[in-house]
Amino acid sequence: MKVLLATCATLPDGDADDAALVDALGEVGVHASYAVWDAEPAQADRVVLRSTWDYTDRLAEFLAWADRTPGLLNPAGVVRWNTDKTYLVELAATGLPVVPTTVAGPGFADWPSGEFVVKPTVGAGSRGALRVAAGDVDAAAAHLAALDGPALVQPYQAAVDEVGETALVFFGGQYSHAFAKGAMLTPDATYDETGLYIVERLGGAQPSAAYRRVAEDVLDAATGVLGLSRAELLYARVDLVPGADGTPLLLELELVEPSLGFRQADAGAPLRFASSVRAALSR
Repeated sequence: MKVLLATCATLPDGDADDAALVDALGEVGVHASYAVWDAEPAQADRVVLRSTWDYTDRLAEFLAWADRTPGLLNPAGVVRWNTDKTYLVELAATGLPVVPTTVAGPGFADWPSGEFVVKPTVGAGSRGALRVAAGDVDAAAAHLAALDGPALVQPYQAAVDEVGETALVFFGGQYSHAFAKGAMLTPDATYDETGLYIVERLGGAQPSAAYRRVAEDVLDAATGVLGLSRAELLYARVDLVPGADGTPLLLELELVEPSLGFRQADAGAPLRFASSVRAALSR
């Protein structure tokens, strides 16, 4: 059995967080190697999306590649839905606790009264996201115009500055582990040497029961919208932040190419991932 781990040309050998995956897959009898997503395709039983982090600048090309790639995990329909962050509006409509989200286009003027965030509907690694001071609508409007496309407008959840985000990771629909992410949109935020993403401050996490329940609800709602079973998602990362009253709110659901926090997880996490890949090969 052969699996390709799709990456981008900037990271031809994958991201360091995924360093244990090739060996973990080998332990369950799956030969894995990295392949740049837009290079000449190689034969494989499955293609697993990993560090394809240049897709945001080439979305149409990336989606066309996903559509024609057999055995893609997660599937192309999931990729198309999840690369456009307006899915948050769709999930909020199911009753999930989601960070309040408005889609803004040209001429938008309904800015939040407090501090808020403007970010592109297609983006990764917090690129293009701007934290806007309360009342600074000129900066917000200028940023929206510079994005040259639709954007999300969300009230900034100030508690994240103290406690950060909690990312809950699932393999094959089953909870695996969680990790903590420090606030990203801070004055000292810097990009890594590749320029693909803002450097994250990460650590281990033990999410509360409330966080676990919301994350489970998110997966149930998303798979319902997509018409899939939870087992059909090779991986999912549910990013939650505390609202003003401490209630966990969905910030993002990552189903395309998320970092999965292996370096912050227990040693069994790569093996759980490998078992999920093996299960997908049998379907």
